[in-house]
Amino acid sequence: MSDVTKTIQKWHASFKKGTDFDSWGQLVEAIDEYQILARQLQKEVQSSNSSEFTEDQKKTLGKLATCLEMRSAALQCTQSQEDFKLEDLKKLEPIIKNILTYNKGFPFDVQPVPLRKILAPGEEENLEVEEEEDAAASAGSPESFPSRVPALQGTLLPRLPSEPGMTLITIKIEKIGLKDAGQCIDPYITVSVKDLNGIDLNPVQDTPVATRKEDTYIHFGVDVEIQKHLEKLCKGAAIFFEFKHYKPKKRFTSTKCFAFMEMDEIKPGPIVIELYKKPTDFKRKKLHLLTKKPLYLHLHQTLHKD
Repeated sequence: MSDVTKTIQKWHASFKKGTDFDSWGQLVEAIDEYQILARQLQKEVQSSNSSEFTEDQKKTLGKLATCLEMRSAALQCTQSQEDFKLEDLKKLEPIIKNILTYNKGFPFDVQPVPLRKILAPGEEENLEVEEEEDAAASAGSPESFPSRVPALQGTLLPRLPSEPGMTLITIKIEKIGLKDAGQCIDPYITVSVKDLNGIDLNPVQDTPVATRKEDTYIHFGVDVEIQKHLEKLCKGAAIFFEFKHYKPKKRFTSTKCFAFMEMDEIKPGPIVIELYKKPTDFKRKKLHLLTKKPLYLHLHQTLHKD
């Protein structure tokens, strides 16, 4: 049996295990299994060395990862269970089982998860340490430069189709205030929507790299379309903004600070939110302000209701 066949069999077994847990009502175990499998699929999609799968097959694997994340998010939030049901997920079993020969259209209109590192629950806090260790390990080798993400154009997604009685959120990221704004290289912001456990409820999006700096401000001027209707976001959800920049000496992209906006702050018009020290605390339990200076993230919200 070839290695790729063994890999596909492991994926299928993991998928079956997750859907079994899901149907038995063992939701914590189902979520863990779905997230583990989503990371495995995404790792294959991002692998530049793999020639086992065609580009079309990798796109399908990416869409499978998206669906696993969607089901995982639905289980985290009772109000969202209409979004992606277990019956929907089960329709994907023949695809993952027969990925090498599957040649039909994907049954759901989803996009592959944006190229990024998918983290297991609780891994977020360790990311910065891992990056520094990786950078230190590769310091003497000119061959090993960690990838700089995102691409200059970012990974922003288009607005969702409108639905009667439902509200869509557009957030314009106007600017961020930092005392060393002029020294930040290739700055961008990662936008995510998390529940109280730090689980993704939406695809994560990166802004394009900002090019305009002025005094203590970095200007973005970009619209971010939140990929879920306001009414479908569960209680306790929050929208996170992680400011990242490239460190040439350490040769990796680092999170400098973060901000977040909770559900009661979603209302039309401008809003200014505080910046917190890294590492990003998606569970919002240990927050430390970045500075006592009056420096903030400046946003403008637009709500679209049909």
